[in-house]
Amino acid sequence: MASIHPYLNFKGNTEEAFNFYKSVFGGEFLTLQRFKDTDQGASLPPQDQDKIMHISLAIGQDSLLMANDVLESMGHTLTVGDNVSLSINADSEEEATRLFNGLSAGGTVTMPLQKTFWGAYFGMFTDPFGIKWMVNHDLEQPE
Repeated sequence: MASIHPYLNFKGNTEEAFNFYKSVFGGEFLTLQRFKDTDQGASLPPQDQDKIMHISLAIGQDSLLMANDVLESMGHTLTVGDNVSLSINADSEEEATRLFNGLSAGGTVTMPLQKTFWGAYFGMFTDPFGIKWMVNHDLEQPE
C-alpha cells in the first residue's frame, strides 16, 4: 500500500531548513541532489546551481520529510503558506495511476503522470479541495 510523506518548498533556503530539522529530529539525509547535478543544471544561473533539487530526511522508521528549492529562474513562484504538498509513494505504476486519477478528478493537474529523468513515474496536481499532491513510483533501474 502507498505511503504518504510531507513535501515542502522553500525560497532558496532548503539546505538551511533541513540542517535545522536534522538537528532537531536526528536521522540522516537519504537524498541530497542539487540542481547542478541534473540534466537542466547547466542552463541555470550560477546562483541557482547549488540550490536543492530534492532532499529527504528520514524521521523515525517509516517517515520522510522531503523538500526542494523553488527557482524563479525556472519560472516558478512560491507563496509561503501554500508551499506544502502531500507526496504519495506508490508500490506500482498501476497503483500510482489509480491514485493519481482518483485524487485529481475534479482538480487541476500541474504535471501529468509520466516517466521522469530521475527514474520515477511521477505527477502532480491540486485536488478539488485545494490540497496539493505528488504521486511517485520509483521505477526499476537497469544494473
